[in-house]
Amino acid sequence: MTGEPKEQQASAGKAMDALLRAVSAKKDKDAFQELYRYYVPRLKSFMLGQGTSSQMAEEVVQETMIKVWRKAALFDPAKASASTWIFTIGRNLRIDMLRKAFRPEPDYSDPTFTPDPVPLASETVSMEQQGKRLMTAVAELPEAQKEILTLAFFQEKTHGQIADELGVPLGTVKSRVRLALKKLRSEFGENE
Repeated sequence: MTGEPKEQQASAGKAMDALLRAVSAKKDKDAFQELYRYYVPRLKSFMLGQGTSSQMAEEVVQETMIKVWRKAALFDPAKASASTWIFTIGRNLRIDMLRKAFRPEPDYSDPTFTPDPVPLASETVSMEQQGKRLMTAVAELPEAQKEILTLAFFQEKTHGQIADELGVPLGTVKSRVRLALKKLRSEFGENE
């Protein structure tokens, strides 16, 4: 007697595979109706057992069966049984719905959604002038300091990388950076 339920399950599984293949091959509405009658209560019970609300379980089941109808051509009995394929669709839809339900709504008053103000023409001109002045000041630095500033600030290399690249001690790199910045600050009237 214990082997009988497994035999019945295997027989039902083969029958469901055949029905799904019929839906796949011929869009057989009668075969789909049988699949629907067989799987809807099982899917709903499965969803409720996963802690899904009754309303969401119903929605997941309906969406699952719609997807089964539309995507039946993708069913491959060599990879999975009809029940495995259908329940996987249902499980994935449930996960998608839960993610969507618990996704936070964007807060449009958040400053990240506010675009930066467009600078005034006078500010743009002033920034360009300061940029030119900075480039002139950097060009007037001693070659060793200019090279280190270029590597550190324009190529974004660490002091250790610069020391390795130039073959100079790390302390030398740091002191050249410090001296160069001191000269630039004095050029722009800034105190340390």
